[in-house]
Amino acid sequence: PDLHSQPNGPLPAWVRSVDVLVTVECGSALLSTIAAVRDMATSSVPIPEPNTAGSNVSMNKLSLVCIGATALALAGCVSASKYDALEAQYNQLNQSLSSEVAAGQVRITRFQGAIKVAINSELLFPSGGWQMPPAAAQEITKIAPILAPNVQEHINVDGYTDNVPIGPELAAQGVTTNQQLSLKRAQTVTQFLIQSGVNPSLLTAQGFGEANPVAPNDTPQGRALNRRVELNIASTAPRS
Repeated sequence: PDLHSQPNGPLPAWVRSVDVLVTVECGSALLSTIAAVRDMATSSVPIPEPNTAGSNVSMNKLSLVCIGATALALAGCVSASKYDALEAQYNQLNQSLSSEVAAGQVRITRFQGAIKVAINSELLFPSGGWQMPPAAAQEITKIAPILAPNVQEHINVDGYTDNVPIGPELAAQGVTTNQQLSLKRAQTVTQFLIQSGVNPSLLTAQGFGEANPVAPNDTPQGRALNRRVELNIASTAPRS
């Protein structure tokens, strides 16, 4: 949308330059953040023009809202170098795990500032267990070499389960909730990543149990999708 022609007159040049910055840093899609607030422009307020001594200009209300919206938009952006690094890792992960992705055992999702790798628990753990057998560890072996040498982003390793209650066998081993089981699985993956060379200070393991299902739990297929470990490779700080 053309943000430079408004009912109350054109925006000052210094304001017009703001949406150029958004386009360069974050892509033109973020311009919609500014365009969405154009209907809020119903009045004008005086505000000094920067670098203009002794004079005021009339800036419409939209100008102020655009600046605020742009600041919020830029706060969620990542630098070009981080974006390119994540994109390279995304492409490498898809190539390395292509057969697992094709089989629906692994799902890789690309976000602006993050990558999420969701691995079905059946690929890593025996039913009701949290220790990876050697064959399952080979799956993490495909991921670790991509992350270990160059990764500088934080990796949240998140475990999830379906909604089936914990059975007596697991309870006898001290695992009484799905949250505990999901945490143990996330910790197992985290330890293997560390052993494979990923910086431990960049890793955080958490278990969420049956929270945040990605499919209904009323079918075997849905429950299988919900039993998963997710690696969230983010350019932001770890979750507290």
